Amino acid sequence: MSKAVSFLMVCTMVVPNVASAQSQEPEYEVAQAVKALTQAMIEADGPALHRLTADALSYGHSSGNVESKAEFVKTLVSGESVFEDIQLTDQTVEVVGNTAIVRHVLSARTNDRGKEPGTVKLSILLVWVKDRGQWQLLARQAVKIP
Repeated sequence: MSKAVSFLMVCTMVVPNVASAQSQEPEYEVAQAVKALTQAMIEADGPALHRLTADALSYGHSSGNVESKAEFVKTLVSGESVFEDIQLTDQTVEVVGNTAIVRHVLSARTNDRGKEPGTVKLSILLVWVKDRGQWQLLARQAVKIP
């Protein structure tokens, strides 16, 4: 086999993989932002919650309550709402320009102030926007799963 043929064979194997990795980059970045937000919620990390959410955040709960960014962060940091564990499954990420739609199932153990420890299982829709090079949560809506 000639060197030119060998080189072409290697190129045809490498180039599609590089292109595939580049096309998945925004989805990967969004998935990492979702992971960071989940961890910040468990840790009640105010600075991280502020960094990962847009100023115009609309955070909808399965109860119908909708919180602003300030309310969302305060509820977690104050201990009013406590997530002891959060597991995300069946996640999909679709990026269109600087906007991303994420869907997943959230299963969590909670220990909210004034309530008994509990569990929740929710279907979640998240809308993320990329602002100044960083993905931020703009909107969230949850629906209870029977």
